[in-house]
Amino acid sequence: MHDASLLLDILYLLLAAIVVVPLFQTLRIPAVLGYLVAGMALGPHTPGPVVDLELPKVLSEFGVVFLLFAIGLELPLSRLQAMRRYIFGLGLLQVTLTTAVLGSGAYTLGLAPDAALVVGGMLAFSSTATVLKLLVERGETVARFGRISVAVLIFQDLAVVPLLTLLPLLADANASVPLALTIATVKAVLAILVIMLLGRFVVRPAYRFIASAGNPELFTATNLFVVLAVGWLTAQAGMSMALGAFLAGMLLADTAYRHQVEADIEPFRGLLLGLFFMTVGMTLDLPTMAREAGTIVGLTAVLLVGKSTLLVVLCRLSGLGLATSIRIGLILSQGSEFAFVLIGTATSLTVLDSGLGLLLSSVVALSMAVTPLIAAFAHRLAQEIEARHGAESFGIATGDTHQHVLIAGYGRVGQAVARLLAANQVPYVALDLEPGRVAAARAQGLPVFYGDASHATVLRTAGIERAKAAVITLNRPELAQRAVEAVRQTAPDLPVIARAHDLTQSRRLSESGASAVVPEAMEASLQLAGLVLRSAGVSQQVIDDSLQAHRAKEYAALASPVTRANGGEGVE
Repeated sequence: MHDASLLLDILYLLLAAIVVVPLFQTLRIPAVLGYLVAGMALGPHTPGPVVDLELPKVLSEFGVVFLLFAIGLELPLSRLQAMRRYIFGLGLLQVTLTTAVLGSGAYTLGLAPDAALVVGGMLAFSSTATVLKLLVERGETVARFGRISVAVLIFQDLAVVPLLTLLPLLADANASVPLALTIATVKAVLAILVIMLLGRFVVRPAYRFIASAGNPELFTATNLFVVLAVGWLTAQAGMSMALGAFLAGMLLADTAYRHQVEADIEPFRGLLLGLFFMTVGMTLDLPTMAREAGTIVGLTAVLLVGKSTLLVVLCRLSGLGLATSIRIGLILSQGSEFAFVLIGTATSLTVLDSGLGLLLSSVVALSMAVTPLIAAFAHRLAQEIEARHGAESFGIATGDTHQHVLIAGYGRVGQAVARLLAANQVPYVALDLEPGRVAAARAQGLPVFYGDASHATVLRTAGIERAKAAVITLNRPELAQRAVEAVRQTAPDLPVIARAHDLTQSRRLSESGASAVVPEAMEASLQLAGLVLRSAGVSQQVIDDSLQAHRAKEYAALASPVTRANGGEGVE
């Protein structure tokens, strides 16, 4: 009977997630809130089935562990170094100043110093999941404000680790906050040194051996063992398992196995983290939240306005433009999913009381829920500012370049085009989204810049109005299509030559405004056919005529869309 009830609880949990979360995602509401609502439906404070909290609570703790491991995987030392100015500059200032201001406010309202510090720290963080989802959906991860926002989020993710380590120390009634901070820092530094040594001399050689076996199940088992083993070691040292998992991710971030490890961990992370948020939802007392609705709305407004104001000021002091500063400040104004982790830990350690924990959870959830609306408002406001005062620089210096060719995509094809242009003394400016590729080209003195060619502002800073032609060599079809549309909208009369994989993509690019499209698959097949015919003894003239006739037949289907895209004039 016990097994049957346990199975029924699991079915309820899965069914609630399956029904609620997709509905929230369809409405463009963060999935985190969907899991919270699904948990509320199964909690003791709502009508309907009630799930025993004990089992999901135990399993959900591992969701936080796997989340911190995944964050560690995303933070190789090379990435930290490349973005160090904004990560350890703006990010550090934001977390420190916001923690101080919000913590001071909490202390003024009557909280004890340790509780005020925890409240200020947890509210200083922003929702990585919510913000990244919005940036990806809008294609803004490569915009300047998007990259800086990600840098601030990276430091916030780093700052979660010492705060999690600090909580057990604050639970000691006789501990002083400065001493607790010092102990937490020393322990974290020692743990990093030990784990990095183990990673270099034990874990990495072990991964080479496991990978050579070619057994996917064994590789996945190794990943799980490393996460849980390192977490257990840090727990035995008096720190959190989450800290160990984070460090384990960092030691694998610079290895060749990083992407496969991330893919193997993703299902466990997603499922267990969703379960964690459901357990948080099951503990939310809806009747109490309804009675405190006015307080919750008021505190949420204070959080959103206070954090965004502080961030805008810090961004302006860092030399960023007004539009960029406003977008960063507004999009990072909400609370973080980590707040739920910290609230749960702090209440279990009695650093915070349960009533305050419920109030803070409600404020964070509401702030995350309104983030899409705030992001849309920030976008419109930034556009108005840029229209009035001009677009802000993306770091692409092309003011002295005229009559050049703009190359969107500096991969294999883009580099070949650039070499031929340079050989014929035709100036060019290339845009690419791969930082390593851009850095390598810049080291050779080439005019290659980091930027998204599907954004009109980036195109303008690359001198699209002064260019004589644009070449779209992007490998991703949807990005190539957006780039053609952006070029056509920004410079309606500019010749746009695009690369396509096949005739289907060729038609789409032509309809989007490309002046001419070269389908790779067809051209490669024609070149191969020409070589075969030559080997068979066919004369070169016959081969050329045959290939030309075939091209004319295949490209004829593209003539009509091209004509429409260019205002009725054909393109030779």
